[in-house]
Amino acid sequence: MTSGRRRGKTGVRRFAFPAGVAVLAGVMAWSGCGEEVGAGDSASLRGGAPKPPVAAPRRVELVWPTPNRAYADGADIAAYVQPTASGVPTSGLYGSVRSGGRQFHEGLDLFPLERDRNGEAIDPVFAVMRGVVRHVNRKAGASNYGRYLVLEHPDESPPVYTLYAHLADVAPGVAVGAEVTAGQTLGRMGRSASGEGIPKSRAHLHFEIGVRLTDGFDRWYRAGGFGSPNEQGLYNGMNLLGLDPKEFFARARSGGLASLDVVFRALPTAVRVRVAATGAPDFALRYPSLVEKAPNGVSAGWEIDFSSSGVPLRWRRPADESFAGWRRGEARVVFHDDALLAANRGRDLVEKRKGMAVPGDDLDKVLDLLFARSA
Repeated sequence: MTSGRRRGKTGVRRFAFPAGVAVLAGVMAWSGCGEEVGAGDSASLRGGAPKPPVAAPRRVELVWPTPNRAYADGADIAAYVQPTASGVPTSGLYGSVRSGGRQFHEGLDLFPLERDRNGEAIDPVFAVMRGVVRHVNRKAGASNYGRYLVLEHPDESPPVYTLYAHLADVAPGVAVGAEVTAGQTLGRMGRSASGEGIPKSRAHLHFEIGVRLTDGFDRWYRAGGFGSPNEQGLYNGMNLLGLDPKEFFARARSGGLASLDVVFRALPTAVRVRVAATGAPDFALRYPSLVEKAPNGVSAGWEIDFSSSGVPLRWRRPADESFAGWRRGEARVVFHDDALLAANRGRDLVEKRKGMAVPGDDLDKVLDLLFARSA
C-alpha cells in the first residue's frame, strides 16, 4: 500500500464541516441548504399578521460514495484517491491522467479505509443520490468494471446515471428496478475486473457521474462487429460518458448546486459540431434541460457543444440556412478550443485533414451513437 494515506475506522464521527455539510446515516451529505427565516417570522415580530413562510430553494444533496471523510475535510487527494501502479495520486482522478496524459480515465478511484485480516477491502459503498437501480453486473469477468451497478436519478435535472465499479459484492435487495435512497449501502468495495483483476493492495471503488448516449446501443453494437456479445445492454461502458465527479461535489459543498444542470452549463465548450439531422435523437428527449429552445418549425439540423472529454453539454437548433447543401447526417466542426483539447490528449475529438478540423475517432463514435449514423 502507498505510504502517506490516512487510515481510520468507519462509523459516525463529528467533523467541523463547512457550511451546508450535514451528517446522513454516518456518511457525508452536502445539501447546500441553510436554515432560512420565513417572511411570516419577521411579520410576527412587527405585530402584523403572519405570512406563509418562503420555501428555501432546493439544493441537490450528494453523499460521498465511501466512508472516507477526507474530501469533506479539504484534505489533499492523496488522502482518498487510489493511484495506479505508478503511485502518482493524480492517476486516480478523472481525465487524461495516465500514460503521460495519453490515457483517459472516466471516473474517480477511491481507496478503502478498512481491510479484513486477509487484507481485503471491506468498506461499504453508498448511493450518492436517491435513484433507481438500472443495471447490476454480478459476473466479475464480464466487464472491465468487474462487478458493477448503475443508478439512474430521475428526480434530478438532468437525470444522470452514477456508476459504482470493482465491487466485491452487491448488497441484498439491490436489483434492477429497486429504488434506493441517498446514503444507502449498495455493496462492498473490492477489486473485481475482467482479465487478471486488480491487486489486493489497490482495491478501490471506481465512481462515475454521467449521461447515457442512446437507447439504440445494442443495434449500434451489433452493426459494429465487435465479435463478442453485449452482456451489459444499455449500460455497457461504451454507451456511458462521465463528467468529473469532483465538479459536482465541489459545487455542492459550496452550496452552489441548485441542480445538476449547473455543472453542464458551467463547463466550457471544447468542440462545437453541427449535424444535418431533422429528427430529435433520444438523448435530446431524455435530457431536455440540455436543449435550448428551438426556433419555430422544424430545423434541418443540430448544433452541439461538447466538453473536452466528449460529453454533449448543450444542444440547439440553428436556422435552416445553416445546413444548406449538407448531406443528411453530415457532421462538421464549427468551433474548437485548441488549449482545452491539448489539456485532454487522452480523447481524440478533433483532427486536421487538409487544413480543416474534422471529428476525431472518439467524437465520431459519440456522434454515431447519438444519431445512429452507423445503424
